[in-house]
Amino acid sequence: MKIEPYIFSICPWEIKDASSIAEQANNIRIWNCVRDYFPCPYTLNDAEDFLKMVLSRDRLCEFAIKINGKAVGGIGFIPGTDVERISAEVGYWIGEAYWGRGIVTEALRALVGYVFETTEITRLFAPVFDFNAASMRVLEKAGFSKVGVLHRAAVKNGRVIDLHYYELLKDDDSEE
Repeated sequence: MKIEPYIFSICPWEIKDASSIAEQANNIRIWNCVRDYFPCPYTLNDAEDFLKMVLSRDRLCEFAIKINGKAVGGIGFIPGTDVERISAEVGYWIGEAYWGRGIVTEALRALVGYVFETTEITRLFAPVFDFNAASMRVLEKAGFSKVGVLHRAAVKNGRVIDLHYYELLKDDDSEE
């Protein structure tokens, strides 16, 4: 079976993306790999609330992953604060029909370029649940390196799990 590549874009969220978000995100297999504040089931109301929150922010940190104009996933970063203001956590999800096609890896590469070119952030990181080998592979293919494992650091579905931490540092030739 040959899998055709998808042409996708990452762009700011729009209110009209609500129904597509609800359709794609309402999936227990996605929820199993993300933080608990990501709703399950994921309803149209949840999508509308998410979009209102994102669109009310001053800073553009969260983006839609779109194929043929339809939102099929999301990607973004959470800037650190205070002494960690030069670091940011990255996160992403994509509808199950699009898993394993390299879309998130390419979207993450684009997000990295955007963050490093337009912000003062010099370090991106991502914690990954110990059972999510696919996400670990996405990060590695996008240039992130595993820096450690925090043992028994989180709870998902009532199970205590390890978190694998990945990071990517901005290249800065000016400090040589």
